[in-house]
Amino acid sequence: MTEHDLAMLYEWLNRSHIVEWWGGEEARPTLADVQEQYLPSVLAQESVTPYIAMLNGEPIGYAQSYVALGSGDGWWEEETDPGVRGIDQSLANASQLGKGLGTKLVRALVELLFNDPEVTKIQTDPSPSNLRAIRCYEKAGFERQGTVTHPDGPAVYMVQTRQAFERTRSDA
Repeated sequence: MTEHDLAMLYEWLNRSHIVEWWGGEEARPTLADVQEQYLPSVLAQESVTPYIAMLNGEPIGYAQSYVALGSGDGWWEEETDPGVRGIDQSLANASQLGKGLGTKLVRALVELLFNDPEVTKIQTDPSPSNLRAIRCYEKAGFERQGTVTHPDGPAVYMVQTRQAFERTRSDA
């Protein structure tokens, strides 16, 4: 993702199917918010790496990965492993939901992250009521590990370890 993608990201983050799970109505960002918070150089200071997902040369979604250790502000405070990465993502168009693209996006992101030998585990935390996301993560190889409580409320704690990832790759 580059600075040139911020206007597009602003428009995406204000689409109802994204707003529902990405902060809610009260957190709808302004263009200035997106320019301030999602500028790649700003995200890098927080150990967040942003991505624009592409399909056939067209942007189809946003994803981000981050170092879970030291996330701050009440996120992943119990984490002690510097190799753990957290992920978030969303498809840009509601018409693309339920067609397997989210699973493909998550699988591609997981493979990219595990290309780094320092990454030991990837975790995510969908809302318990976001059944579509939970199914997507399960299809992409994540396992439920219980629930956690974050500043946004309760979440389903889902993980994919490097060992599980490598096992599924060798089984294929």
